[in-house]
Amino acid sequence: MIRPGTLARLLEVHRREQSLVTLLTGHTHDPGRIVRDSGDRVCGIVEEKIATPKQLELRERNSGVCAFRAEWLWRRLSTLQRSSIGEYLLTDLTAQAVSDGESSTTWPVSAVLLDDPSEAMGINTRAQLAMAEQVVRRRLLNEMMLSGVTVADPTTTYVHTGVEVGGDTTLLPGTHLTGSTRIGAGCTIGPSASVHESWVGDGCTVQWSVVEHSRIEDGADVGPYSHLRPGSHIGRGVHIGNYVETKNTVIGEGSASGHVSYLGDAVIGSDVNIGAGTITANYDGVRKNRTTIGDGAFIGVDTILRAPVEVGEHGRTGAGSVVTRDVPPDRLVVGVPARLVPQNAAKRPEQESKR
Repeated sequence: MIRPGTLARLLEVHRREQSLVTLLTGHTHDPGRIVRDSGDRVCGIVEEKIATPKQLELRERNSGVCAFRAEWLWRRLSTLQRSSIGEYLLTDLTAQAVSDGESSTTWPVSAVLLDDPSEAMGINTRAQLAMAEQVVRRRLLNEMMLSGVTVADPTTTYVHTGVEVGGDTTLLPGTHLTGSTRIGAGCTIGPSASVHESWVGDGCTVQWSVVEHSRIEDGADVGPYSHLRPGSHIGRGVHIGNYVETKNTVIGEGSASGHVSYLGDAVIGSDVNIGAGTITANYDGVRKNRTTIGDGAFIGVDTILRAPVEVGEHGRTGAGSVVTRDVPPDRLVVGVPARLVPQNAAKRPEQESKR
């Protein structure tokens, strides 16, 4: 919880004051109370178990972080006595330093008060761990907001250390960014999106979906309710709609899978339309097999592609087809199992619109 700058400040004071002991203190919930004399000089630390009622009212507490003059510390450790509660307390060295430094021209104990008491939070219970995580998460989100990221609701946005988010990106409530995730600029992530160990380009949208160990190129959109499993590579401008699952699959630029499909172990070209209900049947019980779909192909609704199988460029499948053999380029297959339609009947949508 303690920032590097705070430790640097502690060491700077310790060297400047030439103290035997320099304490980092704050208004925390640590049980060790800082005791000062009438001149406001630190003269000891008293533990909660042996503190008097008056001492229990002291607000300044020991953080547990301190600096010692090394040669004095090694000499004094061997003389440390058990406290009244039967424990050796390192904090007792503070009073010992005062005693040893009484003849010095400078006071032997210095204190640096924390600007942010949360830096000295102790973590001894699961409840305290949750509190500490909230503090660290809010620090990270504050840094992101100062860098130009919009966080709609910091209390429900979870970001790990190491995550990078580009400027003008908006994180909506329920977003989880974990691992070494990188989000580009101008994106909208969420609501309720989980992105883990993944790379997301600029201008992307991911909503109500899970992305893990995957890559999404610029301008693509995902969701709602889709799942990009490990090895998914979503090309520039690709549309992944609702209830689409991908795994170890590459989808080329400008392609679209709008509804309720499973695309596993596949290579899909550019400008391909994947109809609703499409399934790449990639597992035969022993091996994971590959499906390849060429550029400009049109896969009809409820098509099952039994891998290994290939659909050539601008190939088409009719609704409900079960494709068990390769589809040549510019050809249409229909049926169960799918069969080639005579070539003069296999008109592409743009050709039919000209009739």
